[in-house]
Amino acid sequence: MTALARFPDVASLEAVLAGLDPASADADLIPALAAAFPGFAFGVAPVDDEYWRDTRSVLRPDGTRIGELRPWMTAELAKDNGDIAAVWRRLKETDLQITEWRGTSAFVSAPTGPGAADYIQIALGREIEWRAGPIVNPNYRPWGKEELLDPAWPRQDPLPETDRLAGPLYRLLDRAGGAVIHVRSFLDRCSRVEREKREAKRPELERRVIREVGPGGTRETPFLDAVPDYFEFVPREPRFFQDWEESSARPQRVFAHWALDARDYTHKGEREVGFIPRPLKPPKERLLMTPEASVHALMDRIESVDREVGLPFGWFFLMTHGHWVEPDVGLAIAEGLKAQRVRLPDPDARVLLRWADRSYGF
Repeated sequence: MTALARFPDVASLEAVLAGLDPASADADLIPALAAAFPGFAFGVAPVDDEYWRDTRSVLRPDGTRIGELRPWMTAELAKDNGDIAAVWRRLKETDLQITEWRGTSAFVSAPTGPGAADYIQIALGREIEWRAGPIVNPNYRPWGKEELLDPAWPRQDPLPETDRLAGPLYRLLDRAGGAVIHVRSFLDRCSRVEREKREAKRPELERRVIREVGPGGTRETPFLDAVPDYFEFVPREPRFFQDWEESSARPQRVFAHWALDARDYTHKGEREVGFIPRPLKPPKERLLMTPEASVHALMDRIESVDREVGLPFGWFFLMTHGHWVEPDVGLAIAEGLKAQRVRLPDPDARVLLRWADRSYGF
């Protein structure tokens, strides 16, 4: 990235995406971004996480669009005074159809420096509109109006290519404010917001005491004496990147292996900032802790995971997510390290033992 490179902004990105021709959008996405934002080496990573938009249209068999499903169906319900069964009986005899937009995520990233967190990430949806099926399910009477306004039954079947109507289209996925992030700045934001939340509680915590009742009577300990590092807490998001920087994973880029499902929003007056990491290449099988598993067998398994995902110490970061590698695996290996029964490269051992002492997960 050059010093004069202009960081992507939402308005400019939306203009680039709107200018893509669906017929060549997949091939044109990265060149279009590079032309709009020179100086960045963009790359895209698709994620297989099918979702559906709530936007639907009503079609005639010849493809003529009558209107959006929800307002159209609301008017149809009014014709029969809200009688769901009557609307269903009437509409199932028509040849009207509905469309739906199906999408999958795609994460565009570009480095901005040499550090693990020195990159930008753009969360996109790659969406296609399909002819989903008849206006109502002819074989099943709906029992609530939402089954007519937002039908889910067509999603049970894969759709043939002949039912594709439009797309692929790319659009920003504004998942609670995390569509476009500079990761290092985002991590700083995570730390700052957490620090501000804890500082706001200082007056209360300075008054709080922990009472313990024992044979000698009641003992009171000031909370901050019991938890002296309360204000030094580091959120899990910065720790994930710190562990990457200080482990065998460092030579590889985070965005080559992980996408960040980021969020930044305010709920009930409290700001929430963070992300959930999503592996781009998860292992085929989960690594679970079993009673009979020895620490040496676990070492063989984690080495196999690393080879499969193509990342040294990759098993550790999968473990912080918790789904693909159980945290108990890491705890067992940490105990093996302490007992000098197994070995890891020194940087990885330090990271794992630090995690075992104060674990985090997503």
